[in-house]
Order: sequence, then structure tokens, then C-alpha cells
Amino acid sequence: MLVTRRSFLKTTAGALALAATGSLRRAASAAPGARRPNVLLILADDMGFSDAKCYGGDIRTPNLSALAAGGLRFTQHYSTGRCWPSRATILSGFYAQSIRRDAMPGIKLGRRPAWAPLLPEMLKPLGYSCYHSGKWHIDGPPADGGFDRSWGGQRSGCDWDRYFDSKPWTEEGVTAPVEPGRPYYSTVAIADHAIGCLDLHAKNHPGKPFFQYVAFYSPHFPLHAMQKDIDRYRDAYLKGWDWVRQSRWRRMKKMGIVNTPLSKRQPDIVPSWNLKPEQLKKRIGPGEAAFAVAWDSLSEQQKEFQAAKMAVHAAMITRMDLEIGRIVARIKEMGQFENTLILFASDNGASAEQIIRGDGHDPGAPIGSAKTFLCLGPGFSTAANTPLRLHKHWNHEGGISSPLIVHWPARISARGELRHNPSHFVDIAPTILEIAGGTWPDEVKGAKVPARPGRSLVPVFERDHTVAHDCLWWCHAGNRAIRIGDWKLVSRSGRDRQWELYDLSTDRAEMNDLAEKHPEKAALMARKWNSLADDFRERLAASAAPG
Repeated sequence: MLVTRRSFLKTTAGALALAATGSLRRAASAAPGARRPNVLLILADDMGFSDAKCYGGDIRTPNLSALAAGGLRFTQHYSTGRCWPSRATILSGFYAQSIRRDAMPGIKLGRRPAWAPLLPEMLKPLGYSCYHSGKWHIDGPPADGGFDRSWGGQRSGCDWDRYFDSKPWTEEGVTAPVEPGRPYYSTVAIADHAIGCLDLHAKNHPGKPFFQYVAFYSPHFPLHAMQKDIDRYRDAYLKGWDWVRQSRWRRMKKMGIVNTPLSKRQPDIVPSWNLKPEQLKKRIGPGEAAFAVAWDSLSEQQKEFQAAKMAVHAAMITRMDLEIGRIVARIKEMGQFENTLILFASDNGASAEQIIRGDGHDPGAPIGSAKTFLCLGPGFSTAANTPLRLHKHWNHEGGISSPLIVHWPARISARGELRHNPSHFVDIAPTILEIAGGTWPDEVKGAKVPARPGRSLVPVFERDHTVAHDCLWWCHAGNRAIRIGDWKLVSRSGRDRQWELYDLSTDRAEMNDLAEKHPEKAALMARKWNSLADDFRERLAASAAPG
């Protein structure tokens, strides 16, 4: 849970065992005596593709903009479409289904195979100290995955009502982010813990590189933000989600981030687990809207309520950006900014969910306060994912497209450039391992490691379109997709599971289905999707049963 007591030993038995075998140890590519680069990996939760200002959005994110101006922005970077498979994919380098971290027919959710270590287990033999702050949502405790220190949501994915709740906790050498009973906000506390880890690293391991993984909960529901942050966006969204979508789309085209028509609103598609319209009216109030309908069709009460919710969403992102700025400032104070690779992404697209969990929702409480439980919903989620189609959970572009900002002054000469090279979370671990001077393991604990599906993106840091994938693959909750070149085959879960085919070079909005026009291409890509799914099933069947 996010704010309960967590304390892990500096070095875990699992990590030591892996190091002792030597199976993960590889020769470094760095020059003798040279310090390996540090890595700061930052992950947002349910942040839309176009939310950040440097991606065409209207939300104040000056620190992300500064990193983008000093580095790179990827325009075709992909998540898995959901939080837990994304996190497993990032830290393992494998598709989540292939390591039991997401379910599909023939594969149950379970523990990773022994041959799928997490990134810290591969970095520690190279001399890295590894720290985790924030959300976890991966099988096993962080210490078993090689982290020396960890604090955050380690037993479950989300502590939905804990943005403001402070409980006492202690960890050797790191001061609690806030004393019990004092004002608390989880985004600030996560940054405090990350900074505490950096301070201890500078004190105790000044000659060693660090890997710092910071996984914020923001802007995942519930929509909770400090009032001073909400006030920044008072009345900012009263023009509505249709106006926001048009404005963002125009900016994104001008910036060169997208070259596609704007997707149409899809008011008939929402998550099946959402509260029904009558339940929303009863439990939330008359201002709630269950579907992404035309803004002008809403009542004035609905417009004010929806705009107020979007203001909280924006406030959560701005606060996260400010906390990122504090972490980066501390790295600068350590003298390690030039030699630190910083990556920022979101675990999936913005969410159309509308549910109530945790301590419930008090309709009389101020919007965004601790006693409320509100979700962004499909209307402004559509705007957050501009110009793309659908939301978190789906494998259409709105669900799987993520911003990716990469900053590394010592090795990236480009400043403020875009990279259109398609990439995926499976590429993050190989990229970090390469810059650390390691290579992908062939064997772990006596088990042969399969060929990695991802590619190192280091060549793309210098020049666009230098890394090619045979394909990129998705599957989640009955949704499926595969991308080969600029062609994407995708289907939604449901009774028909009909494949749709799109040419992403001109139609990332996925509005012009070409499956009937190119049936042979659609069939070929479907066979490739099925072939990979079969490979995953066979590989797991041959490996030991999950522990």
C-alpha cells in the first residue's frame, strides 16, 4: 500500500544469488575508470498522450518541457495499454503475456519464470545501486527484483484513497516524508523518498552509478489534488472537451508530433465495468456524464462539473511535474546531471473509467478533496488522448500510445528534436542495459533466456529511424493488436472480435479500416499475431510452473 510501513534490506538474497552465479555479469563497454551513466526512470499513471505541454497539451509541465528541450521526444512510443503489464514489460524487457504478467487464452496471470529477471538484477552485477519509489504492481516484492531500497505500493497496484492519507512508517537511513497527522500528498512523498535515496547514495556510494525508478500514481483516479494546484486551472476547461481536442490537435500538427486526422468521438464505447448512467447520477450527482457526447449537448451543470474534474486532472499532472523538477534539481546538486539518462513515460493512455472504490464518494465534498472519488471519464479522456482513438485498456492508439522523453546531455547531442521511430516498452530494458555496459543474459539460474523482443534505442538517440522491429505485439483483456511497419491490425474485445486494419503513416486516428480492401495483408498479420501467442504459450508450458 502507498503509505504503510515498508522496509527492505539493502541487498537481497535473490539478487546476491544471481550475482554469485555470474550468469548476469557481462564485460563493460565503458572505458576503464569511467563512471557508468546513472538512470532516472519516471513513470506517470493514466496520463494522456497529449497532456504534457511539450506534446501539444495545455497542462503546465515546465520541467518536462525543459527535459524535452534538452533532449528528445518520441512520437510513436507504445505501452501495453494497462498498468501492471506495462510495468512488468518495462522492467523485464519481455511482453507481459510471455512471462505470466498478463493473461490470455492458455496463459494465466502468475509469477515470472526464473529466466525473466528484472532490470535491477541485471544492473547490480555492473555496479549499480537500485532504488524504487512509488507504485509497484509487479509480482513479488521489489527487494526480490534487485532493488536496494523501495517504498510505495508494493502489495497491490493502487491504493485508491491514499493520495492524502498519512500513516507512520520508517526506513533505515531515510526520513519519513511526513510525520503522522501532518499535511500529506502522495506525489510529494514519492519524490521525497526518491530524493532521500539519492542523498543516501551520494553519502554512502559516491563512486557508484544509480538506477532510480520513480513511479507516480498521478493522475490515476481518484482525482485528488492540493487546492493550490487546482486553483491554477480554475475555469480553464469550461470551453469543453471538443474545444480542447481541436486546440491540441492543431498544436500537435504544428509541432510535428502527429500527421493524422482527428479521431471521432465514440460515445458508445466505455469500459464494461463502469457505473451505469443512472448509478453515476445517483452516487455522483447530476453533473456527471457517462459518455463522450458532444460538449454542447451537456447541461450547464454538467459542463461546470466536467470542467472542474479536468482541472483536478491537470493539477495532478502539474504537481507531478513540479516534483520531477525537485528530483532533477537534486541530481544536479550531486553533479550527476550530465551523466544521467532520464526517461519519462506513461504506463497507458488516459482512462475512461468511472467507478467508486476506497472510502467512497461524498457528493458534498469539494471536488478533488480527500472525501471525493471521481474519475476523469470518457469525455475528457478522449481529449487527453488527442488525436487518437479510445482509452486505457484498449489496444487502439489512444490506449497504448505514450509520451517518451529522453534526456542525457553526455551522450545525446540533439536538443529538442523529435523521434518518429516506432518503439515499445520492451525496448526500455535493453536500452538501459546497453548504456550501462551490459549485454542480455543467455542463461539465468540454469534456465535459457529466450531472445528478447525489444531493441536498444541507443542508435535512435543520434539518428531517427535507425532501429527496426520485426513487429510490435499487444494483447490485453481480449483486445489484440500487431504492428508491422506502418500497418496495424487491431481488434476490440467482444462477441465479434473483428480485425481492423489501418495504415498508420496517414491514419493513426484509426478512422479508415482497410481490412476489406487488403484482406491478404490482414490475414498475414493475423497469422503472425497468432504465431507469437502460440510461442508464448509453448514457452511457458515448457518452463517450470509458477511459484
